[in-house]
Amino acid sequence: MSGLRVLKPGPQSVLQDAGRRGWQHLGVSPAGPMDWQAAAWANHLLNNPWGTPLLEIALGGVELQAEVDTWVAVCGAQVPLSLDGQPLPLWTRLPLRKGQQLRLGFAHSGQRAYLAVAGGFHAEPVLGSVSVQLREGQGRALQAVDVLACGQAHFSHAASVPWPYLPDYRSKPLLRVITGGDAASFAQEQLHDFFAQTWQLSPHSDRMGARLIGEPLRPPERQWSLGVGRGAIQVPPDGQPIILQADHQTMGGYPLLGWLHPLDQGRLAQCPAHHPLRFTPVSIGDAQTELREFYRFFRRI
Repeated sequence: MSGLRVLKPGPQSVLQDAGRRGWQHLGVSPAGPMDWQAAAWANHLLNNPWGTPLLEIALGGVELQAEVDTWVAVCGAQVPLSLDGQPLPLWTRLPLRKGQQLRLGFAHSGQRAYLAVAGGFHAEPVLGSVSVQLREGQGRALQAVDVLACGQAHFSHAASVPWPYLPDYRSKPLLRVITGGDAASFAQEQLHDFFAQTWQLSPHSDRMGARLIGEPLRPPERQWSLGVGRGAIQVPPDGQPIILQADHQTMGGYPLLGWLHPLDQGRLAQCPAHHPLRFTPVSIGDAQTELREFYRFFRRI
């Protein structure tokens, strides 16, 4: 099948879908997009179902040539987007004709852009998912020899995400945390210090975890491991918290302070190294209500 031929793959561009669900009990990480909201909007603009395979592009620097007439949408990081040298808007459904070249420059703000195509990209699934998980050797990053298989598509007109929903990745985010896990075992002043200070995102962060840099916390002792999920906030012995990301491990033994609000995980994924981060508590009920609204809008429930 024809599709989009890769001329330049960028630093790290990987296919992602809804993730590899139902395998964590066997030690398999779920993977999936780092920024669920940007990925969901890209698919939504093209009337693709939830979790349709798309391309996650770290930092930019991608060039593609169309071998088929289709439509695309690019959401997420503020990358210069052009078609045959002519600038195009992000967060918009756009036509792409056979022979045309689509270019994504390097991001001015944000870290990850999501390129969706009408009908989604076609790839052979592994354990029910096409999501690439480099750490576990499930798939690989895009290379200049690749063709992203996709079919023809047609829309009658362009469409864009309404401006109130467009994020500003240059702002200093206030990220919401559901306290729990081992939070009751932390000294009260330690919880206060976590929320009171401004942290920085470590340059050693990746798709597995976001490492924070700040005044160290004093975690309680933990003698056992338990299952962990995305957004879990671990506090290792050095006192510098780690927020688990899309490629997280399935078991962990560090004490858990709580979980990052699911709808704030994407905002964290768009922060560059050394970006300042602040946190504030949120109730599990409020987080569940907002997450249900998000899923309803994007037709997951």
